[in-house]
Amino acid sequence: MRAGLCLAVLAVLAVVPFVIGGYPVLALTRVLILAVFAMGYNMLMGYTGLVSLGHALYFAAGMYAAGLASHYGGVSLPLAFGLGILGAAAVSLVTGLLALRTQTVSFMIVTLMFAQVGYLTTLHFSPITGGDQGLSLKSRSFTLFGHVFDMTQESTRYGLAFGLFAVALAVTFALTQGRLGRLFAAVRGNPERTRMLGYDVDRIRLAAFTVSGTLAGAAGALYGLMFGFIGSSFAEFRTSIEALLYTLVGGPGTLLGPLLGTALMTALIDRLSGVTSAYLVIVGVLLVVLTLWFPKGILGTIRDRWAPWLR
Repeated sequence: MRAGLCLAVLAVLAVVPFVIGGYPVLALTRVLILAVFAMGYNMLMGYTGLVSLGHALYFAAGMYAAGLASHYGGVSLPLAFGLGILGAAAVSLVTGLLALRTQTVSFMIVTLMFAQVGYLTTLHFSPITGGDQGLSLKSRSFTLFGHVFDMTQESTRYGLAFGLFAVALAVTFALTQGRLGRLFAAVRGNPERTRMLGYDVDRIRLAAFTVSGTLAGAAGALYGLMFGFIGSSFAEFRTSIEALLYTLVGGPGTLLGPLLGTALMTALIDRLSGVTSAYLVIVGVLLVVLTLWFPKGILGTIRDRWAPWLR
């Protein structure tokens, strides 16, 4: 059932650009990339039970590793994207080794501190990173297997975003539905009992943390390369909160919750921001109402009440 639902969603997303065009395709392109970011966060929070307040660090790490390699190194966009993923994986591994020495509230604070260090670093080295002003990337096309991909074309951008989302969904499905996913759930449910059974809880958490940061970095790398811009604003605390909100709204611990939450929140903010400058107040009220009616997110609540196979 879960695999069939995921395939059905991918099939619908694959035909979207042939049905609609213009701004809706661009908006959905952005949603797909940010959904990958939320899927990475969901791997940590939803499946392992670790709440991070610093996932902007890994999104920005992937973005800057890819963007700076392209801007200053002149490397091809596919290679820059690969470097972005490696950069985010390295940063998440190193910070995970340190942050996972703490628990609960202390863990949240430490991840926030790491993210703030990353944000301040981008500002301190503004002659290189561009700081608040950011950097506009020069290369917007690449050749792969004899085919030229123009990143300014609507169809190319959507295809790449869809491809990354499909791969991220497949990876998430394979991990969460396999042995490692069961270990994640065991650590989330009762870490002490998991340790008594002979499993290395710290190593399991580190694996979840690294996978989570790598997915977030892949989203950041593609976002920067696709739209041709990198900047310190993507490393701000707000970016971490957005990943948290996308996951909470859609449903932590569900495969498609991050996509649903990202789509709903981005559409809501886009609509309301065009109507009033106080849109965040309205969003806050709606989130409170949503929490009362759907305490585990939309898909999470549906799973618990009517469809237990949605996990």
